[in-house]
Amino acid sequence: MDRPQLSIPTDPEEARAGFWIAVDKPLEWTSFDVVAKVRNALKKRYATRIKIGHAGTLDPLATGMLVLAVGRATKDIESVMAGAKTYTATLKLGAVTASYDAETPEQPSGQPIPELTKDIAAALTAKFMGEVLQVPPIFSAVKIDGARAYELARSGKTAEIKARPVQIHRLEISALAPDVWELTVGCGKGTYIRSLAHDMGQHLGCGAYLTALRRTEVVPFSAMSSLDEVLAAVQSS
Repeated sequence: MDRPQLSIPTDPEEARAGFWIAVDKPLEWTSFDVVAKVRNALKKRYATRIKIGHAGTLDPLATGMLVLAVGRATKDIESVMAGAKTYTATLKLGAVTASYDAETPEQPSGQPIPELTKDIAAALTAKFMGEVLQVPPIFSAVKIDGARAYELARSGKTAEIKARPVQIHRLEISALAPDVWELTVGCGKGTYIRSLAHDMGQHLGCGAYLTALRRTEVVPFSAMSSLDEVLAAVQSS
């Protein structure tokens, strides 16, 4: 599989043969917004519609690597989605939110926040590395009886989401402040970093939620370009 690159094919048939772009998704953009923007730019370039999709959704409040498949590369999306991913996450301790991130209001727990010692870091990595059972957030795209979980949550409905096994093969923890910790997470398909943040907070007894998330790698891709750079490359003759 080719690495992402900004050498966009000049001929529409070459484009249909397939290529990949790894774009740095901007904050507050949905993954669909990025796909739609690049799709429109490709259509203008080639004067015809070119198939495009993405390999793994990023939440609007997340930034970082969104891998786009163009043309026949879309047939390999599932294989890329199944690959390992790396994230950098920022947690706020001492509070929780319904969405497990900053999308919904903070609710302080009122519980003491432990100091991040070597022993606590070791205990957390022992508990949350390897194959772990994880419940996706209710504010997620998981389907429940045909509806997206976030649609049910935003309409005030409650629904049970079953725990599922996920693989976390890397977990590094550092303290940026007494109540702000940073994680580096390497994981497999289907892992929710928001759920990891929430579960760690519950384990510590003080609560925690995600305040920032950045995806830095989607194997086999490790380099990405800004959306502006991608659009400029598509639009150039």
